[in-house]
Amino acid sequence: MTHPSTFSRRTLLGAAAALGTVALPSLAQSKTVLRISTPAVPDDWHAKMWTVFKDTLEKNAPGEFDVQINLNASLFKQGTEPAAMARGNLELSSISAFDIAKLVPEFSVFTAGYMVRDPEQQQKIFNGPIGAELFRTVSEKMEVTPLATVYLGTRQLNLREVRNVRTPGDLKGVKLRMPGSKEWLFLGEALGATATPLAFGEVYLGLKTGTIDGQDNPLPSVRAAKFYEVTKQIVLTSHLVDGIFIAISNKSFNALNAAQKQKVTAAAQAAAAYNNENRIKEEAQLVEFFKKEGLQVTTPDLDAFRKAVQTTYQNSDYAKVWPKGIVERINATK
Repeated sequence: MTHPSTFSRRTLLGAAAALGTVALPSLAQSKTVLRISTPAVPDDWHAKMWTVFKDTLEKNAPGEFDVQINLNASLFKQGTEPAAMARGNLELSSISAFDIAKLVPEFSVFTAGYMVRDPEQQQKIFNGPIGAELFRTVSEKMEVTPLATVYLGTRQLNLREVRNVRTPGDLKGVKLRMPGSKEWLFLGEALGATATPLAFGEVYLGLKTGTIDGQDNPLPSVRAAKFYEVTKQIVLTSHLVDGIFIAISNKSFNALNAAQKQKVTAAAQAAAAYNNENRIKEEAQLVEFFKKEGLQVTTPDLDAFRKAVQTTYQNSDYAKVWPKGIVERINATK
């Protein structure tokens, strides 16, 4: 026969265990899950910045969020994240100006050459009234809220033979590899070159054999792909200061209270600042690296390039969807 006290102790222990199994999930459920999907590889600043986001949020809102980082496009394929966020199937990702322009055509002004001068001006544009207006439209049309602007890199020209490049006229006849979309090819032509579409994986051989005369990319990409082995010159045209935007699904953002919204935004801005600082530093060091590798590094007449390229865009169909006066407002942002 079971002793009464043993029975009651067992019953109590059983009840406590049962309570425990009930209590634990509810404790976990009290955390807000924030899943991040990014195509970035682990050693990219864009991947590392999400750890900064997670750590900052944990510090400012301990125990409130469960941040899950998914790298290498392992959760959602690159380019599918905006739709996933709009449906509420994903909380956070970084989206490009090209992604946004597909649904918010006026945003295509930031896919055009020479709209943004440098990373510093980029931050001023997007943290100021222009950014506030456009981000409001993005939120309405895409069901996502941009939280911070991330510097992606400044695209420069990289030529297989040395040329004296001062103005767009000096690139006449240069077969310049550009990504295959019509927007990229338009930019190549606007720079004065003969835009030539070629897959990224074929660029090294194309430069080596002379199928193409040059290519454009941010300097870290030139080093990573070893294009410096088959080229002789970097021309610092700085023709596209590229950015991506840390964005959160409206469904997720609207479910947060005011204090949480502020903390999530602050964490996104800390992540962007970390990326921006490190990427700018890396680009500056790369100029010296390429010189040591024997490449000539030259700077053309940037005002001549900016004026010619902006005029080409403003006379094109692209400019028809831009908000009135936006180019002047961007140029005036100092």
